[in-house]
Amino acid sequence: MMAVARPQPAARPILLVEDNPVDIDLTRRAFARSQLLGPISVAHDGEEALGMIPRWDAGERPPSLILLDINLPRVNGIEVLRQLKTHPKYRCIPVIMLSSSSEDRDLADAYALGVNSYIVKPVDYDRFVEAAGHIERYWGELNQHPT
Repeated sequence: MMAVARPQPAARPILLVEDNPVDIDLTRRAFARSQLLGPISVAHDGEEALGMIPRWDAGERPPSLILLDINLPRVNGIEVLRQLKTHPKYRCIPVIMLSSSSEDRDLADAYALGVNSYIVKPVDYDRFVEAAGHIERYWGELNQHPT
């Protein structure tokens, strides 16, 4: 008897909140290597990221993971994190800060607001690809989160 493969649900997207086009490109290329996580959608500033919440409420699938920069135009990443982590429906979405800032204050603020992880962006492309692989392995393969 031949086993019938069940269709897998479509992968939930990853939301990348980043204003630097070079970092967007690097992130897309780094995550495209293994295809473990869902497709990447991009918000180019904090206001655009927060503007997605009503779309999720209207039925668009929320992301499985948010990669969030701190230094964003219009609304900074700390404020985006604050609003996400206090939202009754979306506070469980894992948020990883991907920032060039290694300032103690930024780290303390992010963790105080409930960030799940904080990664300082490596400047070197190979190190960035390595960091993306670690993110994918942990959040894509090992971590269990509510649907």
